[in-house]
Amino acid sequence: MSKKQLKVAVIGGGSSYTPEIVEGFIKKYDEMPIRELWLVDIEEGRHKLAIVGELAKRMVEKAGVPIEVKLTLNRREAIAGADFVTTQMRVGLLEARRRDEHIPISHGVIGQETTGPGGMFKALRTVPVILDICKDIEELAPDAWMLNFTNPAGIVTEAVQKHSKVKTVGLCNSPINFQKFLAKEYGVSESDVLPEFVGINHLHWITAAFVNGEDKLQEMIGGGKDYSATNVTKFDWDADFLRSLGALPTYYLRYFYMTDAMLADMKESFAKNGTRAEVVSRVETELFELYKDVNLNEKPKQLEQRGGAYYSEAAVNLMHALYTDKRDIQTLNVRNGNIIGFLPEDASIEVNCVVTAQGPIPLPLQRVPEQIKGLMHAVKTYESLTIEAAISGDRGLALQALVHHPLVPSVSVAKLLLEEMLEANKDYLPNFFKNETM
Repeated sequence: MSKKQLKVAVIGGGSSYTPEIVEGFIKKYDEMPIRELWLVDIEEGRHKLAIVGELAKRMVEKAGVPIEVKLTLNRREAIAGADFVTTQMRVGLLEARRRDEHIPISHGVIGQETTGPGGMFKALRTVPVILDICKDIEELAPDAWMLNFTNPAGIVTEAVQKHSKVKTVGLCNSPINFQKFLAKEYGVSESDVLPEFVGINHLHWITAAFVNGEDKLQEMIGGGKDYSATNVTKFDWDADFLRSLGALPTYYLRYFYMTDAMLADMKESFAKNGTRAEVVSRVETELFELYKDVNLNEKPKQLEQRGGAYYSEAAVNLMHALYTDKRDIQTLNVRNGNIIGFLPEDASIEVNCVVTAQGPIPLPLQRVPEQIKGLMHAVKTYESLTIEAAISGDRGLALQALVHHPLVPSVSVAKLLLEEMLEANKDYLPNFFKNETM
């Protein structure tokens, strides 16, 4: 029996990450035959979409697989009848990210695109747009799976699960990075390792690290072994802290556990080279120059500097498992249910799941250290309040979300940040300005 030919729509197809996902589709073509790959973008992204789209076509041609790559600014055309819709977008483009990072730093607060005030405003801009896309999916591709990589992935995924009927799963490249790191450290294949992740997106802890069935976590903690990413400054964890924590924190937890050092580093970088947004902008400019080369027909190595290494491998693995009913274990953003008892059932959490054709089934956790519960609960409260603020445009809810984020030091600073960042994002947040006279 021949396999069903698939239609995939990539929302944000003009992203510099797109060659990664195209490479993944090519590698898995025999097991997951994609007939049509639609790359979608908005008018402001037309130029990048054309460059990335032509590279994607050259990659497919070189591989000799019959994937038809289609480029469009018409989202509905791309979504209609799709089997999978992936979202990898940045509402407001890199200029909005720059503001998300710069404004908090100017007030002595961590400026980062997925957490704190910056993450909140990225979410406020993104949630209404994602839910609008979901309306199209409900109408035009009601059986499609939406795989969300758009940050802040946990908030965006939870918003879709709470406020639409679309089947969705969120994912991040941090867990797959750790899995590869663990396999490399012990000289085994990735299929021989199984870390356990406990937490929410960009706020998870590794509470077990099985290598061929033996938990190596304490050995790793004792040996000071650590993993990080190009987009987060690496400061060594305090050995006493890790031993008594009994878990390995994800690199994003440095913003919470090492706030003073991370903020000082941000301020120094800000003065020298600008924030991560400027770095990414320079990398992107270089990447798109490479992508323009008509002789380039594969993903360039430089893409790994972009900070999203292996994200597309994670994405393609998830799509493949859903399509084939593979029932393997992947770390995903899914609805909590009763997995983490002190969080709401409808919260999005990031844990190991068995992936079936009906969707991911989260696995029970072996251990949730007592000392991580407070931080997890606080950040989840901020996330849930942020979703409701994004949908309602309620400034009171937005203020509560910001005040209760652990990285915001006071009500007065929160009020200053809220007013300045709302004004800076006015074009993208009409919900918050609907009472103003035009």
